[in-house]
Amino acid sequence: MIRWRRGEVVRVRREWPGAVELDVTTEDGEARALAYPALVGRPEPGDVVLLNTTALAMGLGTGGYAMVVAVPDRLPQDPQGPGHLVKARYTPLQATVLGADEQDSPFHEVLRDADSVDGMPVIVADLHSALPAILCGLYGANPPGSGKSAGGPEGRERGKPVRVAYVMLDGGALPAWFSMSCARLRETGWLCGVVTAGQAFGGDVEAVTPHTGLLAARHVLEADVAIVTQGPGNLGSGTRWGFSGVSAGEAVNAAAVLGGRPVAALRVSEGDLRERHIGVSHHSLTAYGRVALAPAQVAVPVLPGDFGRRVAEQSRPLAARHELVEVPVDGLHEALRGSPVRLSTMGRGLEEDLAYFLASAAAGRHAASLLS
Repeated sequence: MIRWRRGEVVRVRREWPGAVELDVTTEDGEARALAYPALVGRPEPGDVVLLNTTALAMGLGTGGYAMVVAVPDRLPQDPQGPGHLVKARYTPLQATVLGADEQDSPFHEVLRDADSVDGMPVIVADLHSALPAILCGLYGANPPGSGKSAGGPEGRERGKPVRVAYVMLDGGALPAWFSMSCARLRETGWLCGVVTAGQAFGGDVEAVTPHTGLLAARHVLEADVAIVTQGPGNLGSGTRWGFSGVSAGEAVNAAAVLGGRPVAALRVSEGDLRERHIGVSHHSLTAYGRVALAPAQVAVPVLPGDFGRRVAEQSRPLAARHELVEVPVDGLHEALRGSPVRLSTMGRGLEEDLAYFLASAAAGRHAASLLS
């Protein structure tokens, strides 16, 4: 279940909002560790730390850290302020946060009777790594800071920037702090905020469910577009139903029932070695074809050659429930090169699995067209 180790902090490697990466020594040798200061305080060189080394011992990619559970000789002060929403519930590190929809929240009155996201485009994807690629397609040649809007003609005339919120589901990492991409995208203005829904926590706004997460994106963060994916660390078992990305289908349902316009991003790969993920992944076919009961617009990237024809053919069964929208990908490679964060999926970079990132960017491009 858990591999416990006691360690000592050797050095701070780097840090980003919400997280500190460390080098620690344990009885097994030196290891890379991660601490969330909001939970355990900020470890310093020389501190003794209690570690959970399970993911490290298993050799997990995304989550392959020794996780700092406590700094037992220097515990943080008790938290101050409101907040009655408990996340990571009934685990040793359950945390109390202020939920946007709870009674003590300044947004409670706004969300108490909120029942619609007012036609907001909601882009849904399987993997967290799709997030920056979707944004590249959404902004195109007009990213934040360019002085131009990514939206339709009316938005460009007024010079009003498009506000994009990220709603993080709890199928992968629970702390939004784990994601360096989220921190950087927030810092550069590519995201107006992060909403953590369900058991996920650490966003700019906390929500009880994906539904209130979408409502908060619209009515608290005043987003024009929301992007919904699980956090880093997709869980899969190689079976039809045993993967955390089924939440993509559930997110389509949530967006539709709240009066949004769901846009489904396909998980496409030309570089994955697993046959079930070549072309259109079985994750997308199951999540959108079986789990999503409400119709969405499925962005089908127009990719070249035989591989493009394969993607188009594999997508056709989704037309029984959804509207398939062919999206040209010309210019998207250049847009992806302009990402403010490193693009990587399952260890593959932009050039190693270009089709994956183009498919995600195509969904962003289509959503931008809905802002006209």
